[in-house]
Amino acid sequence: MKNIVLLLLCVNGSISAQTPSCCSAPMSDQNRMLAMNEEFAKSHLAPTPFFLQNSQGNMVSFKTPDGKTGRAYYVKSDQPTDNVLFVFQEWWGLNDYIKQVADKYKEELGNVNIYAIDLYDGKVATTPEEAQKYMSELKDDRANAIIQGAIEYVGSGAKIATIGWCLGGGWSLQAALIGGKKTVGCVMYYGMPEKNIERLKGLNCDVIGFFGSQDKFINPDVVKAFQEDMWKAGKNLTVHNYDAVHAFANPSNPKFNKEYAEDAHEKALAYLKKKFK
Repeated sequence: MKNIVLLLLCVNGSISAQTPSCCSAPMSDQNRMLAMNEEFAKSHLAPTPFFLQNSQGNMVSFKTPDGKTGRAYYVKSDQPTDNVLFVFQEWWGLNDYIKQVADKYKEELGNVNIYAIDLYDGKVATTPEEAQKYMSELKDDRANAIIQGAIEYVGSGAKIATIGWCLGGGWSLQAALIGGKKTVGCVMYYGMPEKNIERLKGLNCDVIGFFGSQDKFINPDVVKAFQEDMWKAGKNLTVHNYDAVHAFANPSNPKFNKEYAEDAHEKALAYLKKKFK
């Protein structure tokens, strides 16, 4: 039986809890609204140029249900295993920073195959303007097809856990829903929750979430509503709140909080290791 962690790293959120049209809209509409919010864009500095040295993986491709092809950076476990980790990019795309994260998680989780999935189909942003464009152009149908294709690619006997930041936080939850009975865990870092309670009832696992109380996008009201929705759906949600801004765990954020990021990482890693037992 394969164990999969879907690790989605990107940028997502709502502009405010008082924007019900955003919170109830499809993921692609929410992403578009957020991506084009200038305050949100200005809060993300362009990443410092980085080139991964001694990478442990290579690119692979797989078929997707929409008749196209998906891509991923694949890091193979040192020994045969059914454990799989899916890593999803930040809003910049599948750049060398994300490939480095894939390499790191392979070392931390041990006996795991890593797939850093490319949601942008080869496009990589180096400026906030490019990132706004690519994030706003990402469609639900295509993202769902890529995730479904990746799940099929690693095998029908998979167990799935998911993790993600920002855009990836939202897609972490969506991937857990897509995985159905194969899903065993879900980690969300300040990502957009699913607002449809009936859909949440189909979740096959518990969820652990990390949020910033100063977050203007996935703000405390959004988190509170998510807790209430999960309770109504009969699902377990563990929330860890930090006195921090959106993307507090992202080192490229000017307000990156190393202490909080390390604490959240330890909790998330322990959660995932437990799910792999």
